[in-house]
Amino acid sequence: MAKNSSLTSLVYTGAMTLLLGGIFLPTLQAEVGKPQELAPGVWFHEGDLARRSHCNNGWIVFQDYVLVIDANFPSGAEDVLPKIRAITTLPIRFAFDTHAHGDHAYGNRTFVEAGATIVAHAGVLEEMKKFETGFFGDKPGRWEDLAKNRPDVAKSKLSPPTLIFTRDLRFEDRSHLVELRHLGVAHTRGDGFAWLPKERILFTGDACVNGPYNYMGDGNSTEWLKTLEAARALKPLKVCPGHGLMGGPEVLDQQIEFFTTLRDEVKRRIDDGKKPAEIREAIPSIKATIQENAKIANYVGGMFTGQVEKVYLDLVGEPLTAAYLPTASELQTLAATRSAKTPDRFAGFADRKP
Repeated sequence: MAKNSSLTSLVYTGAMTLLLGGIFLPTLQAEVGKPQELAPGVWFHEGDLARRSHCNNGWIVFQDYVLVIDANFPSGAEDVLPKIRAITTLPIRFAFDTHAHGDHAYGNRTFVEAGATIVAHAGVLEEMKKFETGFFGDKPGRWEDLAKNRPDVAKSKLSPPTLIFTRDLRFEDRSHLVELRHLGVAHTRGDGFAWLPKERILFTGDACVNGPYNYMGDGNSTEWLKTLEAARALKPLKVCPGHGLMGGPEVLDQQIEFFTTLRDEVKRRIDDGKKPAEIREAIPSIKATIQENAKIANYVGGMFTGQVEKVYLDLVGEPLTAAYLPTASELQTLAATRSAKTPDRFAGFADRKP
């Protein structure tokens, strides 16, 4: 990936537009926005990704307090808070950032103002220091870039986590045990999981999603698979992904199969001696192969070219193209579907050759 931090920020926010801007999303599901009780006191909430760019949330009602999984965007936090309060009058004492991306952590300030302490793995704070440079006294970073087009971000402020763990952290009383675990590098270098061993429920953040939502620019696909295997070894009965529908262990299985197939297809061409240009020309063929597998076809979306490029980078150590950028076809798709509600954060890339 390009080393220039401003380019990295633009690529990230551009990918977030493709992912979250309603361009490549499936039909909105009926349960979006409706809290679902998975076990006594354990709740899952599928965020309005298509219209509001919200992630999924969870919350666990302990005897004396509530622990929330992911802080969402500020507007997502504002959407979830009254739903939690409609279920319980207990105070929201903790909000857990599964990683540092805006759709999971920019709502931190909303939860802090509601009385919560923000909890995260040490890697979340490290990534914020790397990408949220404006907050830490340097040039504008990701927050400032998203704030240009998101009023909820513009009127809020970044609140980094203050309760940090390096491996795991337990919350336990007579009603629940929740283990916050860092299982390794995945979607980012600070991913955390929330594991409920008694109920065998796993909240994964974006380390595991259910659909075409894998932004790979901040992670490493080699390590990501190892982390997902560690999560699968827990043998969860219910899996609550960062985006998309919750389900059973098949959600983890299918995420792993998608990455495995994608990496195998790229690696086979590398081992066959294909040049970078030839591999890039083979992207439609790689896509078709994955789409033939009904179990993982739904993981193919608007970021597929970037995913192939990132896998190549992870395998070879060099970029497939001059920079990790959207292709001309992706830019054309974005231009064709652009609307007032879909800000173009690929501005500046139009004159660059992919």
